[in-house]
Amino acid sequence: MNECWTVDLGRIGYERAWELQKRIVAARKLALIPDVLLLCEHPHVITMGRNGRAEHLLASEEMLRARGVEFHATNRGGDITYHGPGQIVAYPILNLAEIRRDVGWYVRQLEEAMIRTTTEYGITAERREGRTGIWVNVTDASGLLSEEKLGAIGVHISRWVTSHGLAYNVSTDLSYFDLIVPCGIAGKRATSLTSLMNRKVEMNDAAPRLVRHLGDCFGRTMRAISAAELESALAAQETSVAVA
Repeated sequence: MNECWTVDLGRIGYERAWELQKRIVAARKLALIPDVLLLCEHPHVITMGRNGRAEHLLASEEMLRARGVEFHATNRGGDITYHGPGQIVAYPILNLAEIRRDVGWYVRQLEEAMIRTTTEYGITAERREGRTGIWVNVTDASGLLSEEKLGAIGVHISRWVTSHGLAYNVSTDLSYFDLIVPCGIAGKRATSLTSLMNRKVEMNDAAPRLVRHLGDCFGRTMRAISAAELESALAAQETSVAVA
C-alpha cells in the first residue's frame, strides 16, 4: 500500500496535534491505517528537542506570556524552534520499513520536498553540511551576503514509524525567532517565502505544492481526507484493538 492520507488540521494547538500524532503512530505500527501526513498551523509556540540547550531560549517566562507564546519540551530530535501562524507545519507519520530504512535519507527527503517547493517560486534553497533544514543565500542592502533558514526539521522515529517533521516559513512573523537561537545556531536568522519574494505568499498556495513534492519524494499517492474522517478511522481501530 503506497497511499498516504493527507489531513489539513488548520490552526491547532501544539499539544493537541502531538496527542493526535501519538494515536496515528500507534495505529500505523499495527498497520491498521495507511501512512498519514498532517498539515497545520500552530498558535505561537516554542518547542525544545531532545538535544536542546536551555540557553538557546532567549526569552523569560514573563516575556513569553506577554507575547502569547507557549513552550513545550518534545521528544523530537534537534534543538529549539518556533512555530506560529503563516508557517506550514507538516507531520508525516510514515512506516519507513515499507519505504526505506534509512534515517539520514528520510531527513534528506524532507529537505528535498521543501527545496523543490521553494524552486517553484524562483528561489534557490540549499542544504548545509552538518545542519538539517534548508537555507537561502540573501544579499542585504549593503551588498553583504548571508544565509538564512527557510525550513526546519526535527523528527522522531520508533520501530521505523516517523513522527514530528518539518516547519516551512511561508508568511511567518519572523520577529518571534528573536526569542530563540534558531535551531541552536548562533548568528543565523530565519526567513520566509513572503520576505524573499517581497510579496505576500498565501498558505493555500504553498501547501499543495509541498504535499505534492512530499508524495513524490516518498513514492506515496496522496489522498486528502477530512479531520473527521481521520478521527472516525482512528476511533474504529482503537475500539477494535481494545475489544481484541
